[in-house]
Amino acid sequence: MQSISYERARDVPHALQLGRDPGTKFIGGGTNLLDLYKSGIEQPLRLVDVSRLDLSGIGQLPDGALRIGATATNTAAANHPLVRERYRLLSDALLNGASAQLRNMATVGGNLLQRTRCYYFTDPTLGPCNKRTPGAGCAALDGFNRIHAILGASAHCIAVNPSDMAVALVALDAVVRIAQPGGERALPVLDFHRLPDERPQDDTVIAPGELITAIDLPPPRFTNTHYLKVRDRASYAFALVSVAAAVDFDDGVVRDARVVLGGVAHKPWRAFAAEDTLRGQALAAPVLERASEAAVEHARPLAHNGFKVELARRAIERALRTAGGMA
Repeated sequence: MQSISYERARDVPHALQLGRDPGTKFIGGGTNLLDLYKSGIEQPLRLVDVSRLDLSGIGQLPDGALRIGATATNTAAANHPLVRERYRLLSDALLNGASAQLRNMATVGGNLLQRTRCYYFTDPTLGPCNKRTPGAGCAALDGFNRIHAILGASAHCIAVNPSDMAVALVALDAVVRIAQPGGERALPVLDFHRLPDERPQDDTVIAPGELITAIDLPPPRFTNTHYLKVRDRASYAFALVSVAAAVDFDDGVVRDARVVLGGVAHKPWRAFAAEDTLRGQALAAPVLERASEAAVEHARPLAHNGFKVELARRAIERALRTAGGMA
């Protein structure tokens, strides 16, 4: 068995110093990393524990935005009064995302870094996977691909992002803050995850040794929101399709909207065409139908997941109806 070392970071600079060494992985709650380690998917040489860094706070910033520290647990974020009152979409997504036991351990930063979901990635006995071994091939393409992507996939990977939280964060225009040697960078959560193209081994744009420190939510701008998750069973399960819908009205007309899908792509999928269809319109059945059709216009279903196209269309309509008070 390969040996592995463990160190606890004293502060962010210390964590970044330790994270420079090849083979180092940061660990918070460990709910995803440890599973992948036990399966042989992740093979770190060193674990750097960041769970006790001073990054768990949740509070309002001077400009009215809300900052959620990266080591805050999913439970703490979902149940925080400011999140429940001002960003209910995020709270609902977190509560739909996992069992209470997992939420109590999983961190917000770790949630963003979840690896994509695919049977062939997590079980090496099923066949080759370009995520595990770049250039090996993708067994899912001609295998059982019921849970896989219908949007944004490539010939190299058709896996889907499993995070419910990230779908809501994209709809809320959230920004992720990342510490790196010499400073910090911030980027929209929309741009944090990657499509697979020719580098499916990279799920996100974060570089080795960089550390997520916080997520910033801008002051609330959407008055009506709803998170809808469609899954195989009512208990804890990954989404077949999920929708984060957010709508801002001006005298009954949609001034702005966000429609973001989960379970359909390698990253949370923002349906820009659907949003464009909604703006300037009243939420009526014909508008909802056009918006949902625009969202899946470029879907490319596979042998076993064609049902996701119609499921996504109907889920979008239902989520928007509920958000707009029509349901």
